Amino acid sequence: MSAKIARDRLAVAIGVDRAFRAMAPAANALADGETVSSSDMRMFEIFGNPATAAGAVVTDKTAMRVSAVYSCVSLIAGSIAQLPLPVFERLDEGRQRAKHDYWWILNEQFGPAWAAATAWEFLITQMLLRGDGIAYIVRTRGGAMTGVIPWPRDRVTILEQERSSPREPRRLQYTFHDTIGYFTVDQDDVLHIPGFGFNGVCSMSVIQWGAKNGIGIAIQGDEHAGKFFSEGGKPEVAITATSKMTPEMQEGFRDAWVKKYGGVQGNRRIPLILTEGLDVKELTMSAVDQQLLESRQWQVIDIARAFGVPPHMIGETTKASSFGTGIESMGIGFVKYTLGAHLKRIKDELNRKLFRTERYYVEHNVDGFMAGDSKAQAEYFSKALGGPGAQGWMYVNEVRRLKNLPPIPGGDTLHLPTEPAKPAGNKNDSDRKDDDADPEATAARA
Repeated sequence: MSAKIARDRLAVAIGVDRAFRAMAPAANALADGETVSSSDMRMFEIFGNPATAAGAVVTDKTAMRVSAVYSCVSLIAGSIAQLPLPVFERLDEGRQRAKHDYWWILNEQFGPAWAAATAWEFLITQMLLRGDGIAYIVRTRGGAMTGVIPWPRDRVTILEQERSSPREPRRLQYTFHDTIGYFTVDQDDVLHIPGFGFNGVCSMSVIQWGAKNGIGIAIQGDEHAGKFFSEGGKPEVAITATSKMTPEMQEGFRDAWVKKYGGVQGNRRIPLILTEGLDVKELTMSAVDQQLLESRQWQVIDIARAFGVPPHMIGETTKASSFGTGIESMGIGFVKYTLGAHLKRIKDELNRKLFRTERYYVEHNVDGFMAGDSKAQAEYFSKALGGPGAQGWMYVNEVRRLKNLPPIPGGDTLHLPTEPAKPAGNKNDSDRKDDDADPEATAARA
């Protein structure tokens, strides 16, 4: 009996192994002898994401069908994609913009199939929904980057390379799968844009950790609302008849009721007929009783909180914003508290993988988001250029460059004050009368 049990277990193990190998590349690319813990995120890729408490299955595809998730992801990804990414060169006295070949790749075109903006949107979307944005760096034999190929996260397997000692630094290897094959590269040839909670291998997905149940409730709420309104927006009811009705009379009444009030899915709106004085109230709660609208509104706020997006920036304006009241304050708050961490992780990954030196580096230019209205910009540039009694810190041509204007001769000179600014008022002014500051005294003298 024990031999038979052992054979059965071996057969089950072989069957499970074959099933694993028939799954997606991310699941079947496990190393020989490697085991996957039940708490490992790769279990979701093997068996599919389990349903939430609300009964909905949350994946990157189902989550993007929720309007709040779609808005948060498109807002963050689109905002980062439109930011300029200049290349700077460090100098002894500061820094200057460098004319570098990488600028074209990072700002205009990743490769023949990818414009830079769409590639950044794809990578940030993968990072928000799957935890990590992965791209393969195309290099020459000399190591110079010639292009970047974004890759879907579910088609990339990340494994730690073998180490001979626990003190040895960890290194990762990435296996990229495609319909025509696969290849494995070292971490130096991969752009790995991590999300929050990076553990050395992978990061935490917002939809699996921060907003899983919230998104599940939102999915179920959308489906319930759709069914509710497709059926006429009316609750299920019971019709009470004071006298007995024959089956033919009941069927005729049901047919007339369904034609009038049944809605698209009329079968659910077939009324229950109670004869001979039986009485039943409303059988289901109305949308108001279930607070359907309030629940859906709360899910928008809950999902926005998980993504770190102010609700007012995705259309939820019933609550006051804590980022200020003006457009300038809102833009600054969004850049600081939402985009700031993402931009820092992107910058660090680009600098350590592309340059590997302190001479060159990239940094997102967020001035466009931080700028206020025309009046505020005019006041800022006026102070930056300097004036009587105030030293400037910007050249005229620097301001013109920010406004996409060509330089002018002599525009690279910093304004230095030659005389102190005049005080607001001089009590020793002989032309000034004592009662000039007193309007009432002046009016009385007149």
